[in-house]
Amino acid sequence: MNVIDVQNVSKLYGNKNVVKDVSFAIAKGECFGILGHNGAGKTTIVEMILGLKKIDGGGTIKLLGNDMHVRRRELFNLVGAQLQDSSYSYKIKVIEACEERAVLYNCDIDIEVQLKLFSLFDLRNREVESLSGGERQRLSILLATIHDPAVLFLDELTTGLDAVARREIWKYLIGLKNKGTSIVLTSHFMDEVEALCDRVIILREGEILIQGQVQEVIQGTPYKTIEEAYLWYMGEDKLL
Repeated sequence: MNVIDVQNVSKLYGNKNVVKDVSFAIAKGECFGILGHNGAGKTTIVEMILGLKKIDGGGTIKLLGNDMHVRRRELFNLVGAQLQDSSYSYKIKVIEACEERAVLYNCDIDIEVQLKLFSLFDLRNREVESLSGGERQRLSILLATIHDPAVLFLDELTTGLDAVARREIWKYLIGLKNKGTSIVLTSHFMDEVEALCDRVIILREGEILIQGQVQEVIQGTPYKTIEEAYLWYMGEDKLL
């Protein structure tokens, strides 16, 4: 059974069709990249899988074999999500945010170990609003993974992180993959895609241009890297 199965899914905002008949499946332990320019439909697809937005038309989405709209409570503890608009009170302290999330998911975890893993231990008594953008990003990833989810959604994962922090996060996520966690990743950073993703789809204006293993996607172009291939599929390789 696929961990995620998306079949013929569309989404309308008013008269604009922002996702058009999209289909793909994701296996256990796979990192699946959803690529495309801003407005291509990446975040909307993630939100539909999570049940945050309804599907328009007759398509279907199964998450761990279930419909998130119908089985939200059963699926809640099995899913983690770091979204662009991750919400928590900026007045809350870092350690309080972690303790609150651990209680919410009823998970027994050494929070201090997790804080050290994400280089946040020294900031544990700081209010979230006082953190830098990169520090808040690390916190959002920690909170998304604190309960060891079966499926992890990461929307623009390492925006605001420096080169060292990005690679530390990559190493951590590769470890999760090796343990069987399935990851859905949207990203504009092609080095991140190459480091983490097994397969990708490339979207343009809500439609899939190509999907397949990273090397297959590259081999369908005259180029040798996923960044060059991405620009080629977008018709922008003149920029190279």
